[in-house]
Amino acid sequence: MDFIEACRQLISIDSTPTHGNRDLARWVAAFCRQKGLHVEEQEEVVGDLVQVNVIARPTEERPTAEMLLQTHLDTVDPGPFSLWTETGANPFDAHIIDGKIHGLGAADVKLDFLCKLEAVASFGKNRAWRLPPVLVGTFGEESGMQGALKLIRKNKVSAKMALIGEPSDLQVINAAKGFASVEIRVPFSEEETRYRQEHNLRESTSTQSKLFRGKAAHSSTPHLGESAIVKMLEYLMMLPDSVNIMEMDGGINFNTVPSNAFLEIDMVTMIQNPIAKKIANIYRAVKTLELEFLDFKDDDFHPSTPTLNIGLVRTNEDDIQLSGTCRIPPIITHEIYEGWMDRLRQVCEENGASFRVNDYKKPFRTEVNSILVKGCLDELRAMGLSDRPITQASTNEASIFSRIGVDCVCFGPGRREGNVHTPQEHVALADLEKATQFYKRIIERFCL
Repeated sequence: MDFIEACRQLISIDSTPTHGNRDLARWVAAFCRQKGLHVEEQEEVVGDLVQVNVIARPTEERPTAEMLLQTHLDTVDPGPFSLWTETGANPFDAHIIDGKIHGLGAADVKLDFLCKLEAVASFGKNRAWRLPPVLVGTFGEESGMQGALKLIRKNKVSAKMALIGEPSDLQVINAAKGFASVEIRVPFSEEETRYRQEHNLRESTSTQSKLFRGKAAHSSTPHLGESAIVKMLEYLMMLPDSVNIMEMDGGINFNTVPSNAFLEIDMVTMIQNPIAKKIANIYRAVKTLELEFLDFKDDDFHPSTPTLNIGLVRTNEDDIQLSGTCRIPPIITHEIYEGWMDRLRQVCEENGASFRVNDYKKPFRTEVNSILVKGCLDELRAMGLSDRPITQASTNEASIFSRIGVDCVCFGPGRREGNVHTPQEHVALADLEKATQFYKRIIERFCL
């Protein structure tokens, strides 16, 4: 199987959060064995899904120290298929147009795994390794990085240095923001619940519905998108406090700037202290916090300040759920972060809502003068590519591995801004080749 066909097959296999990555991991594991690597499949049950880490080595025995080449195999949910215009309205059907391959996971980051595999396999098995490479495809990066955590907790690798797969437009990333994943649930009152149940049984209705459109983007760069949920909440705040919310819905996951939202309201009810008023109060607190973010700048990052994105709104039987993320640069101390979360929690509790931080990952930074960063920059310079390290507004497995003393950099083909987490996701075939060559040079430099 040639490289392009492998790219097509990898994109065609669903590894979204609701499906899991087991099918893809089995394909990847078989392909790694075909390339002559020794493979271990680490199966873990997460919720009701079987997820898999794929661990591939050129050596049969596990060494005491390794160079980790890691890429996550899962993707975000694609959202409405109709928006994937470059792939015939099917995000799993890779299309090559003008030297670029389009499809879900093309840049973030399925195809990066194939680049690493090509590089590792090119050296064969019978080598005298100084620091043997280990290729790892993990699960769950888009939903808390459980795969990386399971890898560490069960001591599956002996990493001293790590190249973390991340769309970076072929530049080295030596620092990234941390993030907090937050969930707020605002309950309906008994009066509202009864009214909504009665409303659903009526033949006629007095409700009004409104659709909101935005532009999708990764939640780490909300300025590149246009949040349909923000438009919906701003509209809600202009309505009378007495309005009754029948349905609120928006976004596809907490980690993406939402491009669609829907609101159904009833203007003629006499509900006391309606849920609309509570949600408006919470949203005002969020807006106040965003203004405070502007006082904390880390000029190594763009955007330079902390950011916040409400990526998901759902109406459940008993409550309305709002989920989102907060991105935190390294200059933010844990005390400041805790203070922000406590303030949001207090406002939620004052409005009868629950507040929960589902996940928190610290920011990471590997110093520019480290052996790993300097070596990577030297190789990029020799290839005629940019030797200027950059930072990243989003968070990935480097946050996990750096906490246990592993020197990490992030690198990969494909642009991030305006590309990943959008229906236009793509990567240039020429950049895949350059990434493969870079990984080969890094293996030669550090592993042999």
